Amino acid sequence: MNEVIPIAWWQALLAVVDEGGYAQAAEALGKSQSAVSYSIQRLEDRLGLRVFKTKGRRAVPTPAGQVLLQRARLLVDHARNLESAAQELAAGRESLLRVAVDALLPEWLLLQALAEFGAGCVSTRIEVLETVLSGTDEALMRREADLVVTSRIPQGFSGEPLMRVRFVAVAAPGHPLHHLGRPLEWADLRQHRQLVVRDSGTRRLDAGWLDAEQRWTFSHMASSIRAACAGLGFAWYPELRIRDELADGRLRPLQLAEGRHRYATLYRIFARPEFPGPACRELAGILERLTRSQAGDAAIRD
Repeated sequence: MNEVIPIAWWQALLAVVDEGGYAQAAEALGKSQSAVSYSIQRLEDRLGLRVFKTKGRRAVPTPAGQVLLQRARLLVDHARNLESAAQELAAGRESLLRVAVDALLPEWLLLQALAEFGAGCVSTRIEVLETVLSGTDEALMRREADLVVTSRIPQGFSGEPLMRVRFVAVAAPGHPLHHLGRPLEWADLRQHRQLVVRDSGTRRLDAGWLDAEQRWTFSHMASSIRAACAGLGFAWYPELRIRDELADGRLRPLQLAEGRHRYATLYRIFARPEFPGPACRELAGILERLTRSQAGDAAIRD
């Protein structure tokens, strides 16, 4: 039976590439340069091929090294995740749980889930990152969150559907769009100010914008909703996010000729699907139960 190549050799391979040389890799790994060189030499001997070639004063991967580099990165990441999961299991629960939540999820529902989680788990600290559009993707890709609630599933990840979100076009009761006396066309909307929420990621997506002549952009949905209640423009909002404003009449649905409602699906994604920690799984379970208990169009039922 062939012996398994030590993970430290693969780590040395990655460090030489990522840090730009043997000396830099040694400093990053906290080892001597000779130890890094020895690891690379043993790796090449075991594999029977060269993984680096000299180009000027730099060591650059060979074609074979490039192929191995991609696999090695996955292997080292997997090993780190396994070690982290073992530490979390030994401690009972994670000491810190980072959650990235798309603004489409109603605040009251998130707070209800956190309250239930906190009542049974006082040892885990929670960091909540409120995101919009591609900002949620980036939090996941950069490993800035352990648990993600998003309407977009980035390539390479899988998600569990939580709930269907219905958007409704609304404006304050005194807004001119409510007083045209007929169903509204797209041309009517374009003549008025639209309120939108900025993409919190770097891609700056403009989902839902109608190319209106006037547009006011807010960083937080709560600010946008307050602006709409003040009569400063119209907008599409998740119906559950504005349930109180609809109930007390601060906002009223616009009577559109077509396209009155839009829909999106929110998903739950684990950043480490193979090794979600106990606290991560528990909060995810609470979110799944609460979201699926919502009636009508707000829930996806099994």
